Amino acid sequence: MIGLGTILNTAAIIAAGLLGRLFSRLFSPAAQDALSKACGVSVLFIGAAGTLEGMLHIQDGHIASSRAMFLTLCLALGTAAGEWLDIEGAFVRLGEWLKRKTGNARDAGFVHAFVTATLTVCIGAMAIVGALQDGLRGDWSVLALKAVLDFVIIAVMTASLGKGAAFSALPVLVFQGSITALAHLAAPIFSPAVLGNIALIGSALIFCIGLNLLRREKLRVANMLPALLFAAAAEALPWTM
Repeated sequence: MIGLGTILNTAAIIAAGLLGRLFSRLFSPAAQDALSKACGVSVLFIGAAGTLEGMLHIQDGHIASSRAMFLTLCLALGTAAGEWLDIEGAFVRLGEWLKRKTGNARDAGFVHAFVTATLTVCIGAMAIVGALQDGLRGDWSVLALKAVLDFVIIAVMTASLGKGAAFSALPVLVFQGSITALAHLAAPIFSPAVLGNIALIGSALIFCIGLNLLRREKLRVANMLPALLFAAAAEALPWTM
């Protein structure tokens, strides 16, 4: 069934939010801060692993790196476009709207939790590639695995950052569901090379989210999202980077 992966993923996030909210009362503020940092470290490694997988290869029996220029140009162009469009601001406004509509107007950390969790579970390589595979071949196995990972991540984020993290289920449903539907309609466009480009840039953005969980000065990761479009479009160019 096409779209089943996104449904499973959304359900897992909702369940994780409920569980994280229940257990958050058992942790002191210091413990919640430690949980947030632990989650940041894990997200860093997830992003680093995916990025290095796309950049490293074996050449003459040795490990060699490549695509540094591709990564740099995609992130630079994507960030410039995202800053112009103010995508981060749109996420914040959506979070503020959800905060009001769900009766959490007094929750000062709701928007931060929502934006951080949404970016973590929406823009990774597994989210995009998994949704594409679901739409192209009806294979939702990647999204099923992502649902398990997201369950752990969102449970920890809800316990440490607040209930806003649980509402990332809504963007996941819309974002992944849209990708699956579009992929089903435009299957010939998504070659393995395009998927590889998207996976590389998506993993780099996940790494940036991990940094945000560990640092006070935040990167506006949402404004870097157009980098994914530049990565996909790069295959149409007559040269490679």
